[in-house]
Amino acid sequence: MIQITLPDGSVKEVPKNSTPMDVAKGISEGLARNVISASFNEQIVETSTPLTVNGSLTLYTWNDPQGKQTFWHSSAHVLAQAILFFYPNAKLTIGPAIENGFYYDVDFGGETLSENDFKKIEDKMLEFARQKYEFKMRSVSKADALAYYSDRNNPYKIELIENLTDGEITFCDHADFTDLCRGGHLPNTGFIKAVKIMSVAGAYWRGDEKNKQLTRVYGITFPKQKELTEYLTLLEEAKQRDHRKLGKELELFTFSAKVGQGLPLWLPKGAALRARLEDFLKKAQKKAGYEMVITPHIGQKELYVTSGHYAKYGEDSFQPIHTPKEDEEFLLKPMNCPHHCEIYNFKPYSYKDLPKRFAEFGTVYRYEQSGELHGLTRVRGFTQDDAHIFCTPDQLDQEFKNVIDLTLYVLNALGLEDYTAQVSVRDPKNPDKYIGDLENWEKAEKAIISAATDKNLPFIIEEGEAAFYGPKLDFMIKDALGRNWQLGTIQVDYNLPVRFDLTYKGTDNQLHRPVMIHRAPFGSMERFVALLLEHTGGNFPLWLTPEQVIILPISEKYKNYTEKVLNVLENYEIRALVDDRNEKTGRKIRDAEMNKIPYMIIVGEQEEKEGVISVRKHGGEDLGKMNLENFADIIKKEIEQTLQQY
Repeated sequence: MIQITLPDGSVKEVPKNSTPMDVAKGISEGLARNVISASFNEQIVETSTPLTVNGSLTLYTWNDPQGKQTFWHSSAHVLAQAILFFYPNAKLTIGPAIENGFYYDVDFGGETLSENDFKKIEDKMLEFARQKYEFKMRSVSKADALAYYSDRNNPYKIELIENLTDGEITFCDHADFTDLCRGGHLPNTGFIKAVKIMSVAGAYWRGDEKNKQLTRVYGITFPKQKELTEYLTLLEEAKQRDHRKLGKELELFTFSAKVGQGLPLWLPKGAALRARLEDFLKKAQKKAGYEMVITPHIGQKELYVTSGHYAKYGEDSFQPIHTPKEDEEFLLKPMNCPHHCEIYNFKPYSYKDLPKRFAEFGTVYRYEQSGELHGLTRVRGFTQDDAHIFCTPDQLDQEFKNVIDLTLYVLNALGLEDYTAQVSVRDPKNPDKYIGDLENWEKAEKAIISAATDKNLPFIIEEGEAAFYGPKLDFMIKDALGRNWQLGTIQVDYNLPVRFDLTYKGTDNQLHRPVMIHRAPFGSMERFVALLLEHTGGNFPLWLTPEQVIILPISEKYKNYTEKVLNVLENYEIRALVDDRNEKTGRKIRDAEMNKIPYMIIVGEQEEKEGVISVRKHGGEDLGKMNLENFADIIKKEIEQTLQQY
């Protein structure tokens, strides 16, 4: 007998060589029907893998992220099987699961795959799925693995196998199909009930443009047809909410080939919206004791060598700027923190002066690959709502908690209330990725976990996601379509104060190192605006929207009264504009709806005669007639309800 520990801490004693599926059946038949994958002692295993030693077992269903990964990884095998059925001379390369679905990179030789071929592949995948073929893993010697793919003239698999260790190579079989695979599969293909080939794209072998271009076939599968239908509906909604589409329609930002890829140009409405976001945070920061600073867009290369950014991010930076002076090099600023360290170094501090909180809306530059650029979410120049807090070790816990409070205030004020906190720690197996000593890393990680626990934040811990100089707390925001965005971040850093020789005089009259907190509630202004656009569909909170009210005079006869209404609204600091086009009122209302303006004021004979306005909300709700003072009060209360006092 062996002892199996389940996630809830309970222990089940089962016969040696029992499988995860046997354990699931021992718990309940219902669970067994839904289990699609498992991990044993934190290693992914098949549900049919014999368990021979004591250990910890986790069973996954479709509702678990790991379950979905197994489902889609298995589906990639079925996709490859279907491709070989129609294209027997195609050469398979790799086919991983991704965030939504899976892909397989294929060398089709002289043949092509187009949208016209999607339906036949989908039908064949479903045909294979209905056969309920079992996925079976087997070990293969390196020689046999190389011989297998040599017979099939597949140089891609041969290259992969040559980099593997003999004795650790496995194949996965189902039906008459075999693929090189590490494992982690459904019990059988029958779990796959709905299939959709999403698209095809070009992809270089191993991401190297010097290699041959392959065809990447994207797909997604589900255990129920209903879930596929819902997913496709969600995708269509996402297209309508695409921030690139809305940004153009609402005239917020644009891009220019002459200016350069990944360098957004903010149009007047977008610049005003962004300025309101900045003013909102500046006001909250001032109350929290931050001081605004400004730093240049460039810095000497040596600055970033000192900070470690050049060694870690040099390849992702723009090339150095060489001046006429010999050996003088500057870089476009990739990070604000080295500049803020130098601001701290301007004068000596004692423990009585700390904490110092320096904040800046600082623009930074990273040379992202052109294929990775995407609207405002992936750009080459972006502005961070950056701040750096320099404090004593005793102040760290409270300062970190204060930043959590500020971040939550920002998110809640913008309706982003569905989030998970992620504590991103170092990867202990890859120490070369990081700077600084282990003791400081452990202190920083414990400080973040302690603060998050005390604030009752729902959080998960992710190894390997830390910044190179310290661990961090990231806020993963779920938008209206259920998608996750990584936005606000808070980082604890013991390392840059050492590299920049930052000090303060302690109570013992000796010099000590401050601890540094990096934080950015928005993350970057560009990415944050993109999220807001897609989350709200362009229907921004009233306090933020570029135009709060549009006045629609029924005819030119009411021009004077319209101007009077506009002046009163401006006195109440309500952002309003007039649509005085020679168009029918119905057309003006439709256009105002398209432009997502929250309130419409209609002005005609009765309104002028009675000294009132007729009010209509975006979406069609008629609020009827009222005087301007009452309307201004409605606007004021709606904004106050959103922006609670920090």
